[in-house]
Amino acid sequence: MSTGVSIAAMSRYAILGCGSVGHAVAEELVDQGKDVLIVDRDEGRVEALRDQDLNAQAADIRDPTTADDVRDCDVVLIMSSDIEANKEAVANIRERDGDQFVVVRASDPVSGDELTELGADVVINPSSVIADAAMRSLESGELEYRATQLSDVLSAADGRVAIFTNESPDPDSIASAAALQAIASHLGVEADICYLGDIGHQENRAFVNLLGIELLNWADIEDREQYDTMAVVDHAKGGETFDLEVDIVIDHYESDAEWDASFVDVRPNVSSTSTIMTKYIQEFDMKVDEAVATALLYGIREETLDFKRDTTPADLTAAAYLYPFANHDLLEQVESPSMSPETLDVLAEAIQNREVQGSHLVSNAGFIRDREALAQAAQHLLNLEGITTTAVFGIADDTIFLAARSKDIRMNIGKVLSDAYGGIGEAAGHSTQASAEISLGIFTGIETNDENRDTLLSLTEEAVKRKLFQAMGVESGESGNGS
Repeated sequence: MSTGVSIAAMSRYAILGCGSVGHAVAEELVDQGKDVLIVDRDEGRVEALRDQDLNAQAADIRDPTTADDVRDCDVVLIMSSDIEANKEAVANIRERDGDQFVVVRASDPVSGDELTELGADVVINPSSVIADAAMRSLESGELEYRATQLSDVLSAADGRVAIFTNESPDPDSIASAAALQAIASHLGVEADICYLGDIGHQENRAFVNLLGIELLNWADIEDREQYDTMAVVDHAKGGETFDLEVDIVIDHYESDAEWDASFVDVRPNVSSTSTIMTKYIQEFDMKVDEAVATALLYGIREETLDFKRDTTPADLTAAAYLYPFANHDLLEQVESPSMSPETLDVLAEAIQNREVQGSHLVSNAGFIRDREALAQAAQHLLNLEGITTTAVFGIADDTIFLAARSKDIRMNIGKVLSDAYGGIGEAAGHSTQASAEISLGIFTGIETNDENRDTLLSLTEEAVKRKLFQAMGVESGESGNGS
């Protein structure tokens, strides 16, 4: 029942049934300066309460007249261990059509439902409350223990620390690396952020440039001996192998690789590695840098699709902590990067060549120079009316690259690509975005050159589309551009 009462404005409280739970609540409210009336049928307990200068009276909470006695109270807390008595008390109060805010103690989910039906605004199960408190204490203690371990590994570094993002750094990976670099600096340890592939997506390049985050391409580093400690963050979803000896692993995805590292923190129960790193920054009691806070907030938002996908309480509390420290003007610039001519060409080609089956769109962008443009085209096409899943593929360097996006809650697009191409190429991703790479020879058996470009396109297009539509559960037809 929603009474519309503002708890902040409430001034008088009644506690019906004063066992150990009720007594503890009463003392806390009195300490806060609240006006509290305690009602209990045990006259000896009432006398003891009065001896403590508490306002108490003897009455049976089942008695309808008790409801009259507490009618002037804004909040009624019914804390008796006798659940049947609690039910009668709630019923009596609601029969008088009062607008009190009623909090009631239950013993189990069934009695909780019954009390809610009788009109309780809030139902409390003490065992659940104790369990929740125990879990919070456990999580807090575990985080403190892990932070100590991480500090020990970083502080033991004799040289610099190399922090690796995934191969094609995305916001969550970049932000997490920047946070670990900040933690290392807080501990007096120098660290560099490194990557093995390229920063392709324009949004990711804008992200790095606007926030002033320095990333080093591992291939360009000549003096690698300066690094004696290696860390990987948010690395598993990239799908690539990592052949360097690793000391630190932090991720929110389980990895197929078995890390032999001194410190491993992998938490699939949160939606971003940025969430994990935010918790560490809080635990280290650091002053969070604006650029790092902005990066982490954006990393969380990207991984959760602005809190619309697989968002956990930990993601929300981390974002709430970061929000005051972030630069929101920069966030807006990162989210709206300019479109390169290459991306515009790929998008135009994908629009022209689209094939739609139901709410699924697949398109061939032809020969491409920037494979990251495929991901942007797939994201833009997802905005078409009636479309819930998109996949755009193109050919570059004897390889077919494919990027897919989905907002269909019934489909895991990462699994779809794995089912379609896992046996003949590499596929990686999750429920809303994924990518695949397939050797061109798998479909054609012929070499790429200027003379057979059109032949290659026609041979690959039908095969790629057919396998993908089949994995989606639909059949490819001759629907043309779907318009």
